[in-house]
Amino acid sequence: MLGRVEELVTHVEMASRGDLLPAPAVPGLSLDVLPAGSPLIRTTTVRIGSPYHWPSTTWSDDEWADYLTRPGLAARLFRYGTDIAGLADYLVSPSGSVEITTFGLVPEFVGKGLGGYALTLAVTEAWNLTPNVRRVWLHTSNLDHPHALPNYEHRGFRRFRTTQGQR
Repeated sequence: MLGRVEELVTHVEMASRGDLLPAPAVPGLSLDVLPAGSPLIRTTTVRIGSPYHWPSTTWSDDEWADYLTRPGLAARLFRYGTDIAGLADYLVSPSGSVEITTFGLVPEFVGKGLGGYALTLAVTEAWNLTPNVRRVWLHTSNLDHPHALPNYEHRGFRRFRTTQGQR
């Protein structure tokens, strides 16, 4: 991406696990635990985020080391059969808030009808990360996939903040 572009960031949240509106199951799509610091977190994030110019796709080794060692970081890998299909990263707060810091599918699985069920799996996992989860939230941008925000809202997330800036 050359130069800076206007970015509209929308923050969404779910205040109860009962708010989740599950998408129909997709046979063969699963969510696997990744060990802390797994190199798959970085490589999969870069694969997912490159088409959308996510800042993390250009992080240095030191920036990745800082991210991968953050207290409360948990990561899950989506697989479709045996293929890596995407990633969900979570930042778990002791206060009971879980931020989904990364959610997405790798390019070869975008547009194949997996996103709704992948998000269902990711949100279900977020509610199960610790016994005291009170809130699951994330943010998306107008620079992300055009179906990102509608998918979040179809799964039961509600907007709580919008900010304008540049990337």
